[in-house]
Amino acid sequence: MASNERQLGLFERRPDWPWRNWLGGGDAPGMQLYDRSLLGTVLALIAFGFVMVMSASLAEAQTLTGNPFHFVVRHLVYLAGCVVIAAGVLRVPIVYWDKYSNKLLFTVLGMLLLVLAVGHTVNGATRWLAVGPIRIQVAELAKFAFAIYMAGYLVRRHEEIRENAKGFYKPIGVLAVYAFLILLQPDLGTVVVLFVITVGLLWLAGARLKDFIILIMAGLALFVLLVVAEPYRMRRVTSFLDPWQDPFGTGYQLTQSLMAYGRGDWFGQGLGNSIQKLEYLPEAHTDFIFAVVGEELGFVGIIAVLSVLMFLVIRAVQIGNWCLTSDKAFEGYLAYGLGIWIGFQTVVNIGASIGMLPTKGLTLPFISYGGSSLWVMTAAAMILLRIDYERRLSQVQTVQGKGK
Repeated sequence: MASNERQLGLFERRPDWPWRNWLGGGDAPGMQLYDRSLLGTVLALIAFGFVMVMSASLAEAQTLTGNPFHFVVRHLVYLAGCVVIAAGVLRVPIVYWDKYSNKLLFTVLGMLLLVLAVGHTVNGATRWLAVGPIRIQVAELAKFAFAIYMAGYLVRRHEEIRENAKGFYKPIGVLAVYAFLILLQPDLGTVVVLFVITVGLLWLAGARLKDFIILIMAGLALFVLLVVAEPYRMRRVTSFLDPWQDPFGTGYQLTQSLMAYGRGDWFGQGLGNSIQKLEYLPEAHTDFIFAVVGEELGFVGIIAVLSVLMFLVIRAVQIGNWCLTSDKAFEGYLAYGLGIWIGFQTVVNIGASIGMLPTKGLTLPFISYGGSSLWVMTAAAMILLRIDYERRLSQVQTVQGKGK
């Protein structure tokens, strides 16, 4: 461990890191130590998200603040934060995320408790911690911390997970604590994401099938109970099943979203020409931004954006597979977890906007407005880049060692 930390030191000052490695391979001429396609994909999504937030938010910002560029300016501040986060996370060796995964988990747990005590409330939900002018949605950090914890747990308890129920249900107990605190905010969407990350990683780790059957049945029963227990959740489900039954009441948001998609047709109305964003479609720049994409860029634009997001998820899974075959178990499971998280959240966000899934209040990764989501997703993407960088670097060192 010590030699690995020394080799990939947190504040290592190599003259060729990162730019020479990025441009030409550093000590390995002709080999790229960074995945340019992955980085280019993330940058393209963030840039596209800024354009769509600017397009979708002008009317609402004018009404709420009198300044049509209110959300645009705030989004620029978030992008500046992304640069700082990216630069910092890329410098942190993956061994540190493994070493401090439990501490990170408990830190976020403490923040979840703090939210319930002194959190900031918006629209009846208490989900934010205010740090000066910045509001942090701790549930986004919970996804990040839980993916890292699960990767470390699967490495430490791999045999126990495969052989008995005790190893399988330990992380479920941790999930239950997180879920309870997040449901008090309330935020059912994040709990569903955490559940899917947990189930997906346990499946990839080779857990027993009967444990999965029990867990999934219990999860479905709990989901139904949570929906039935809260009238607003029940209204979301019924409006999802038939939004046109009450198009100006419970089904209003979904019917407006569907009209936006319908107006988009094949090639859209053109960038900036959406009608639904003019305060007809609520949350046009956050949860329902993809409906504005559909209206302005049409079916062709939808397919293009989905293709880019799909490439990102597939590349995360590929990196996970490459790491597992290279005996880098923590890195492999972490890449898998991040891929599952990004992919599932994308499916839920888009599925809700087209009426295939109930509304969950989840953002579209890298595209929706929202500082916490954008910052945490940026950190996740940079971890993927760092994982792949270390994998490529180890391959170069292996080749050079054989050459000697």
